[in-house]
Amino acid sequence: MSRKKKPVNNSGIPQHIIESIARCILPDIIAYYETEEGQRQFQEWKAMQEVEKAEGKKGEEVN
Repeated sequence: MSRKKKPVNNSGIPQHIIESIARCILPDIIAYYETEEGQRQFQEWKAMQEVEKAEGKKGEEVN
């Protein structure tokens, strides 16, 4: 049986406060990414991640 991992919190802010804030803002984040602008921005971010990943692999091959 696996145990649940504890979140890493080195901020000095109590974990219950962080979780309360997250519960408050999560619906707004989800709503934003369901909009056309949010979807477009997410696609742009994914494309940038792919470029960075490809550049990282190129750098590894050269060394």
